[in-house]
Amino acid sequence: MSVLICPSMMCADFSNVKTEVNRLDKAGVDIFHMDVMDGHYVPNVGLGVEDYKAIRKNTNTTMDIHLMVSNPDQYINIFSDLGPNIIYVHPDTTPMITRTLEQIKEKGIHPGIAINPAISVSQIQELLPLVDYVLVMTVNPGFAGQPFLDYVIPKIQTLTILKKERQFKLMVDGAISPDKIGQLSQMGVDGFIVGTSALFGKNRPYDEIVSDLRNRNHLDN
Repeated sequence: MSVLICPSMMCADFSNVKTEVNRLDKAGVDIFHMDVMDGHYVPNVGLGVEDYKAIRKNTNTTMDIHLMVSNPDQYINIFSDLGPNIIYVHPDTTPMITRTLEQIKEKGIHPGIAINPAISVSQIQELLPLVDYVLVMTVNPGFAGQPFLDYVIPKIQTLTILKKERQFKLMVDGAISPDKIGQLSQMGVDGFIVGTSALFGKNRPYDEIVSDLRNRNHLDN
């Protein structure tokens, strides 16, 4: 089965966003990944409403929102009318995460949880029946260009077993190189958020890169 390739649009060239989106669509990417950061939950400020609108008006491809914010409920209300298909929230950003996930689902959007390197599977296991996606952070969230944290791999392995029972898609995000796609797809990871480690700034056409990334799970057999 082909892996999901999801460009992290925080790494895209927003000076020519229409061309970027069109080239990525032509390459057949699966999900446009949008990092929304508030400068409080993580020490950085990321994409906002106008950035989201700029991409959505140029594509019908699936888009997600990764809310790296405190008080995510208010952001869900802001972004839910802009056309997201998936919204990820961090379980440690609200005292009533189950209500937040229900709110997302009631809006007809796929609920997902994103878990930082310090969050264990045991801390989120009760939430798995409530979500359609689990996004495992393989770096500490907030900045691009960090190294992949190998100590997260056992957590990923555990989740590949649980996803067969709970029927969620397992995604990974953070320093995802072509080699990591090959390694982790063989474990059972469904999709990869790709940025500067695999996709952007390579001086190659996106369609060539995306094709190579999809083939990684076959090459490593």
